[in-house]
Amino acid sequence: MYFSKQFLLILIISLFIACPSEAIVIPKDTSYTSYQTYQKIRKKYPIIQLLEPLNDTNLQNYEQLVYKTVNNETGDRLLHLDIFRPKNKNNYPALIMIHGGGWRSGDKSMEKPMAQQIALNGYVTIPVEYRLSLEAKYPAAIHDIKAAIRWIKDNAGKYGIDTTKIAIEGESAGGQLATLVAMTDSTYTIKAVIDVDGVVDFLAPNSLNTPQKPDSPGAFWLGGVFEDKPLNWKNASAIYYINKKSPPVLFIASAQPRFHAGRDEMIDILNQNGIYYESYSIPDTPHSFWLFEPWAKPTKEYILKFLNKILK
Repeated sequence: MYFSKQFLLILIISLFIACPSEAIVIPKDTSYTSYQTYQKIRKKYPIIQLLEPLNDTNLQNYEQLVYKTVNNETGDRLLHLDIFRPKNKNNYPALIMIHGGGWRSGDKSMEKPMAQQIALNGYVTIPVEYRLSLEAKYPAAIHDIKAAIRWIKDNAGKYGIDTTKIAIEGESAGGQLATLVAMTDSTYTIKAVIDVDGVVDFLAPNSLNTPQKPDSPGAFWLGGVFEDKPLNWKNASAIYYINKKSPPVLFIASAQPRFHAGRDEMIDILNQNGIYYESYSIPDTPHSFWLFEPWAKPTKEYILKFLNKILK
């Protein structure tokens, strides 16, 4: 998720929200939520409806499970994940889900409606909290998500997860993170990756030619503009890690070209390495389309079709 000219103001007034259970103060930017995004884009798309969480008796919900403790000078920082699954004793493939928000805002709760819908189709879906850029810059979020994957494997028996069938998905910044985690997975745990409107190459023209300032979302997370931190910009780009053992990829794109940076080049490299992929664009869509109907339904259908093919 990229921000408008209000970004500088948001940078100044970002709230420091206390978390009593952890006894520390976590810097948090609350500018990107499902409701705020709905209010913003419904002016152009008045027919949209916000995807809402389900209250379905066929679902088992486990929320706010601690998967990692970060020791800080001010106290222990707890990181959480949620688990949604069919309410039975069967084992299912898992889909780890990473929210967007420009590496700086957003929350795993934004994943809940889609996670629940996918879970009802025979999956264990797992939205993951990770440290955002006001709290910790690159590569902290990558370390957090990989820690979540280790926790999921260690606790798979308790939650009915088939550890031979784990996929990861993310949107916007979450898509970038999910794809990078998948392509740098030395354990080959991740069997499939779904990138929804997430950049895969920070060195692609669509990225480098976008005006960058030190407080732009990507540059702020990466520790500086390209000229100052070129290695970070390259190392955070999933495209440079593809090999013949990389997992299959599903791309789902909005109608906004700047969020597709590196996608076509990555598809060429996937083809060269014999890696299966699917790529879809949903016409006349804004960024964050996955949060709203009528676009959430085709997004879910693309995801399920791909997961069923690769994992089932």
